[in-house]
Amino acid sequence: MKQDWKPGTMIYPLPAVLVSCGSEESEYNILTIAWVGTICSNPPMCYISVRPERYSYPILKKNMEFVINLTTKAMAFPTDWCGVRSGKDHNKFAEMKLTPGKASVVNAPIIEESPLCIECRVKEIIPLGSHDMFMADVVNIKADEKYMNSETGKFEFSESNPLTYVHGNYFTLGEKVGKFGWSVEKKKKK
Repeated sequence: MKQDWKPGTMIYPLPAVLVSCGSEESEYNILTIAWVGTICSNPPMCYISVRPERYSYPILKKNMEFVINLTTKAMAFPTDWCGVRSGKDHNKFAEMKLTPGKASVVNAPIIEESPLCIECRVKEIIPLGSHDMFMADVVNIKADEKYMNSETGKFEFSESNPLTYVHGNYFTLGEKVGKFGWSVEKKKKK
């Protein structure tokens, strides 16, 4: 038996990411976001949704650039802390001992401790209600070499113990149960 609930946002799990913004060190900030995702593959585009009252909102709107920094189990405490503290009152990089690094294309800093940093340039801001969606082009990706598979050349993000968000709680990934397309793969003849 299923119950009817009022409409809500129940699409989980989501990545728990740290978004870094600011074009100069004096305005650098980090905000935790779970309302994040892919919009398009070609051209590569993604989005973040941010409440207009957040401290980072005017920084994002002014600079029109940001970095999505994927997080790991080891980054769980700073990921949560950056989501419940305001950059108005805290230097999140310093207090969480996170290292602002140089992005390759955008002016916003990357977070060096992140295994994957996605540099984004905003195309459009869409007011939605409680949040505004920042639709962005992915202009560069910085990947930590320690998660590169030397045999296949693929980035093995699962090896970093990624952090996810599920309805108010953080989790890591469980066991692998398949790969894309495995259900229709032809079996090799012996």
